[in-house]
Amino acid sequence: VQLQASGGGLVQAGGSLRLSCAASGGTFSSYSMGWFRQAPGKEREFVAAITWRSMSATTYYADSVKGRFTISRDGAKNTVYLQMNSLEVEDTAVYYCAARATKLVVAASYDYWGQGTLVTVSS
Repeated sequence: VQLQASGGGLVQAGGSLRLSCAASGGTFSSYSMGWFRQAPGKEREFVAAITWRSMSATTYYADSVKGRFTISRDGAKNTVYLQMNSLEVEDTAVYYCAARATKLVVAASYDYWGQGTLVTVSS
């Protein structure tokens, strides 16, 4: 499975960005998908995840982004999105998408990773 993350950039605080993660080479529809981020000097942290079962999606969010970020998936395009609204300076980080995990909030449990996309939020 190959994951290609995109959509990062520079945005002012309060603004919005949408990240995309395009998957190829695997049975994407059965995988859990997650977004993590890593700020300079900090550990990689969980942001959001989505699972898909019985034609229904379940989403999970870190408390720090709940109500501001939305994870979704487009099965036809094999793509997962992270819509980020009301961005804060503290959201500045490299954002990574990941696929197929046994524990959604644990980075080490994911089998596949994208290359990361930088999000910079200015004050």
